[in-house]
Amino acid sequence: MNSADSAVSSPHIGTLHERSLHAALKDWYEQPGDRREVKVDGYVIDLIHDDTLIEIQTRSFAPLRTKLAKLTRTHPVRLVHPIAAERWIVKLAEDGETLIERRKSPRRGRIEHIFLELVSIPHLVERANFSLDVLLTQEEEIRVRDGKGSWRRKGWSIRDRRLLDVVQRVTLSTIEDYRTLLPSDLPVSFTTRDLAHAIEHPIYIAQKMAYCLRKMNAIEVVGKQGNSILYSLSD
Repeated sequence: MNSADSAVSSPHIGTLHERSLHAALKDWYEQPGDRREVKVDGYVIDLIHDDTLIEIQTRSFAPLRTKLAKLTRTHPVRLVHPIAAERWIVKLAEDGETLIERRKSPRRGRIEHIFLELVSIPHLVERANFSLDVLLTQEEEIRVRDGKGSWRRKGWSIRDRRLLDVVQRVTLSTIEDYRTLLPSDLPVSFTTRDLAHAIEHPIYIAQKMAYCLRKMNAIEVVGKQGNSILYSLSD
């Protein structure tokens, strides 16, 4: 594919509401010769590296389903998603400038959390044109006391996310890459409860992980154990 045949460069498209984390990841990825904010087949793409379309998504994958499904038919597409391995909460006063508090969050993101988003697009993983980069990051989450945030945050709004560092990049291109995310000590046949225990995560994460791996034909159903489905690696 010659991207010049279907791509139109437009340096300011899509950047008006861009947040700090997205912009910083674009800077982190960009290499000499790459093009930013390019329109390809009617869609704005964050970066084009050689012939690969690089799409950075810091939130849910659900809004990208149609876009990725169409683009991966004819173009190599790499989806990039950050997971905060370490996060600092920065609280600002209502003016958005005065620092009230900066503390480290006890929550730590791990590679398995990518399945919380992959549930939207597991069918795309088998496409040769699709690959995924998971970035484990250090981030700041900026909150402002404006009274507009959720009740869980007691009126604090999340204003922005700032990238401090990328500590690891995990590239997932093949079904086998996704299989390697399964713990090596899983039994030959396992339930989602077995998986949750092995990855030391709540069962809802194991359930989403099993759902995605089954949809992408990395694992298969081999029976039941009581009321629980038994899974095993696919041939």
